[in-house]
Amino acid sequence: MVSVILTVTLNPALDVTYRVEELQHGHVHRVDRVSIRAGGKGINVARVLAALGERVLATGLVGGPTGDAVLAELSVPHDFARISGENRRTVTVWSTMDCRATLFAERGPTVGAAEWSTFVGGFERLASVAEIVVLAGSLPPGLPDSAYAELIVRSPAPVILDTAAEPLRRGLAAHPAMITPNADELAAAIGSDAADLAEACRELAVPVAFTLGPAGAVLSTPAGSWSARPPSTIRGKATGPGNPTGTNNTISADDAFTAALARGMARRTDPQTLLADAVALSTASVVAPATGDFDPVTYERLRRTVVVRRL
Repeated sequence: MVSVILTVTLNPALDVTYRVEELQHGHVHRVDRVSIRAGGKGINVARVLAALGERVLATGLVGGPTGDAVLAELSVPHDFARISGENRRTVTVWSTMDCRATLFAERGPTVGAAEWSTFVGGFERLASVAEIVVLAGSLPPGLPDSAYAELIVRSPAPVILDTAAEPLRRGLAAHPAMITPNADELAAAIGSDAADLAEACRELAVPVAFTLGPAGAVLSTPAGSWSARPPSTIRGKATGPGNPTGTNNTISADDAFTAALARGMARRTDPQTLLADAVALSTASVVAPATGDFDPVTYERLRRTVVVRRL
């Protein structure tokens, strides 16, 4: 098998978005538009990598009719393990009158010990031919907070970890090749004030890349720390699955950031170029019509204009 970037989504979802004129409690609503898309951070990362022309393989846990729908919608190469429970759905209701979204997110299926053991065995097989492994997203019920840490230890390939809360803290202790939370997730995980994150990262034994929203991102490695930001604020301009209104697609931005880092690590890109490319791709995804997409013209322009400075 040819080497690939392997993405892992343990709690995938079928993302359903309803657009209505106005959301009113206790009323019947006529839906103007419906979009359905396979979701989950690892799946989004895989989509971006595939759009960049990278060899990618998505894996994770799927079950039930919802899991079948996730796989049917997924257009990237994949090898998911089956479980007895049914995957979750997320339902977003977008009100066009006040431009507000209301999200209903299921927790996901309970994963049994035997199902987890089977997945881990398959993961080791897939990771043995991977250049980089990306572990991304939340954990489903039934899995311990140490699940990502176990995969990090068992992976023969370098691992990028993109998660939050206790799974991030446990995973950090297992020494992945890099962690890629946003600033709030990182501050909560390491018990640091958001204003002092760059300094706190120097005390960690693991390279850290964390996002700052429109302000860009920071990369901290043993070789040094850098910040990068786009030259100007980019606004959403297109509508599509996962972005029905054309507003800034922030979920897609974080996942594109992780995808760029995975590609750069696989290519052994130097830290400054790695960070600039990740910020450019992340920003270009803000204007994309769907989660897991990016605007190629914006991306190429920003690659030449993102400002990087050493901290």
